[in-house]
Amino acid sequence: MKKLWWIVPLLAACALAAYVVAGPYLAIRGISQAIEQQDTAALERHVDFPRLRANLKAQLDDYVVRRVGVETQSSLLGGIALQIAGGLTGAGVDTLVTPLGIGALLQGHQLWKRGSGKTVDGDTWSPPMPARPLHDARKRFESTSRFTATVRTDAGDPVVFVLDRQGLRWRLTDIRLPLAGPAPIDR
Repeated sequence: MKKLWWIVPLLAACALAAYVVAGPYLAIRGISQAIEQQDTAALERHVDFPRLRANLKAQLDDYVVRRVGVETQSSLLGGIALQIAGGLTGAGVDTLVTPLGIGALLQGHQLWKRGSGKTVDGDTWSPPMPARPLHDARKRFESTSRFTATVRTDAGDPVVFVLDRQGLRWRLTDIRLPLAGPAPIDR
């Protein structure tokens, strides 16, 4: 019996490693179920809303600055316009990227699906087809503490959902939007 003492710590380490590896898949499943059931409290357990808001604001601000071009940025009116645009995008992200904002979007999604006939059996009074944004995602580990799930838009552009490990939990912290878009506006 003394020769087999190492089996217990080895089994505990294997169980911990399996839990950490399965963690992002469990988080994605939790996010999908929360969206499908419109459970914003469950969604909040799997999404780090403050980090997600900060990351989305940075992406949108960067997009707006690149979109207007250098000449507009250097002018006085262009600088004021950029400040206003940054405030508007920030307010929009602050409003929408919250449990309540996501709940409102899901409610609107449900109404849109019903109105367009995308229901379980085609009848407008039937439950709408559930939203499954990560259903066909291509999933991969970027590191031991970062995991991505990539889905494609109807146009084929990638939308990357980033989950970071926080202790033993995995939470959604970023959504990389396909904001490349056309070249800057020249005047």
